[in-house]
Amino acid sequence: MAEQPALHRDNVAVVIPALNEALRIRGVVEEALAHGGLVIVVDDGSDDDTAAIVSALPAVLLRHPRRMGKGQALRTGFAEALRRGMAAVVTMDGDGQHRASDIPRLVAAANAHPGNIVNGARLQKRETQPWYRHLGNDFGDWGIAWACGFRLVDSQSGQRLYPAPVLALEDVPGEGFVFEAQLLISAARRLGFGVVSVPVETRYAVAGSSEQFRKSHFKLFRDLYRITSHVVGQVWSHGRVASAYRSARARPPVVHDPGS
Repeated sequence: MAEQPALHRDNVAVVIPALNEALRIRGVVEEALAHGGLVIVVDDGSDDDTAAIVSALPAVLLRHPRRMGKGQALRTGFAEALRRGMAAVVTMDGDGQHRASDIPRLVAAANAHPGNIVNGARLQKRETQPWYRHLGNDFGDWGIAWACGFRLVDSQSGQRLYPAPVLALEDVPGEGFVFEAQLLISAARRLGFGVVSVPVETRYAVAGSSEQFRKSHFKLFRDLYRITSHVVGQVWSHGRVASAYRSARARPPVVHDPGS
């Protein structure tokens, strides 16, 4: 595995896939610009004012002429980041649930743990997370750990740092939330990468709060079925099902939280 260069503001891009995010995209991009030198927004065929809002900001706007799914939006953003010579990408959703102020913490964790994907694990104020997201995350963690060969925390988080070798992986199957799950699996199997989690707080619509959020694109039963069926196929195709499960359970999650 090639040595990972030190990551910093100028060689880490922020990639934001966006589908009808007019409600909050301005604030998301402005916050990202405060913590990243290059912000790339991929508008996945929005039919609202998402593109118009982003085009007025000092970010790179890429547009799909029609909706192609979150997986393809991420691939488009990754390709642009690599073309511009970035050493890593931090992904954020466009709905405002992630805090750009956590980007330096993800970068610090990546520098402390080279050869890993870093994910923002939604462990802080977890009681604000909708129950269905909590359920989906826990079940996803269990299955994806089996496929990766190690346990991990919050495998469904959309706030992650991917080093360049992961961005450059070709023929990673899956769309939508499945693609993000498969990236973890492909990076583990093909590159030997692990996952390091940084505890973060994620914002959701809660009673009594003035913050507004659009309805989540994540559909519990539909997307959990898609992720589960895909991961089960990956586990079976890899073989040694029982021994792989035992091996994965024996490798605990890695959490980077030096300030705790």
